[in-house]
Amino acid sequence: MSNGSDFSGVRLLALMRKEFLQILRDPSTLLIAVVLPIIILFLFAYAVSLDLEHVKIGVALETNDAQAQSLAASFSGTRYFMVTPARTRRALEPQLEAGILRGIVVIPADFAQRITHPAQGVIQILTDGSQPNTANFVAAYAQNILLQWLSDQQAINGVVLVPRFWFNPDVESRRFLVPGALAVVMTIIGTLLTALVVAREWERGTMEALMSTPVSVPEILLGKLVPYFLLGLVAMSIASLLAVFLFRVPLHGSWWALLLATSLFLIPALGQGLLISVLSKNQFIASQFALISGYLPAFMLSGFLFEIGSMPWPVRWLTHIVPARYFVSTLQTVFLVGNVWALFIPDMLSMLGIGAVFFLLARRKLHKSLEA
Repeated sequence: MSNGSDFSGVRLLALMRKEFLQILRDPSTLLIAVVLPIIILFLFAYAVSLDLEHVKIGVALETNDAQAQSLAASFSGTRYFMVTPARTRRALEPQLEAGILRGIVVIPADFAQRITHPAQGVIQILTDGSQPNTANFVAAYAQNILLQWLSDQQAINGVVLVPRFWFNPDVESRRFLVPGALAVVMTIIGTLLTALVVAREWERGTMEALMSTPVSVPEILLGKLVPYFLLGLVAMSIASLLAVFLFRVPLHGSWWALLLATSLFLIPALGQGLLISVLSKNQFIASQFALISGYLPAFMLSGFLFEIGSMPWPVRWLTHIVPARYFVSTLQTVFLVGNVWALFIPDMLSMLGIGAVFFLLARRKLHKSLEA
């Protein structure tokens, strides 16, 4: 076995060619790298949505005032709500308790007087707290409808309020879910596939044959990781094209920034997978540990679905060692904002630093496994 001091480009190319052939002969690898990303993107683009539409609510109109009727009509004229009208709140409460309605908007009898003193509250919004997310959305949408109605009333007197949402003007959850899904996809490709590389060699007994050749440890690492690095870039390119042209997620940044961020994220993803494979030497154990330490943190602790700022402080601290946290932030910035390098550089340096730690640990352990 080589002591690792000599490095041969010829041997490296031979190892890379061997790994490329192994990838082409393994249908499961191509399935994970090509088919799985498409399935995940379709799920998050169409099946998973944080946008609420046609939510059943009740509107209790307790007055015949013309302005109150106008506001009630505003709730009926939006795609967000399916309105059940009533004359009193008590008539709607049984349906709220039964889960038929997700909220009740009460327009009180003294609505006209409340408009002149909005600090006292203009309407009452009751929501079903058994589903907190839906309750928050119902309350937020109802308040927005009220604010828009008040703005229209003020426009009659010459005052116009024009709300504007930066970076996601249509307020579509797909536009930030799809970039986050790309990070999850790349985590699966980078960590899971690489976790099986060295473990597969040990299981098949080919690692002993590799040890008898004059290849060095750096050549083994690069020979196995470069093909998966290139495979990850190809998978990311395909997934990004689907996101932009099929799912209509705007890309305000450049493709070069996107590929650079992907390249830097693949360093910790591949390094983590390699470290897992070196430690486990078993494909089943490696795959399970890759899912637990790679996929689950990327899904739950990256800010993809759950806001990091709302997590307990020990969990917030833990997210700093999750590479997907920085990749999700970078992807959402590239797609929704643009090339903001002041935000990119800290995230990219963090991914590079975590990747360096993984590679150093993997090289040290592989060195011991081969030469000890």
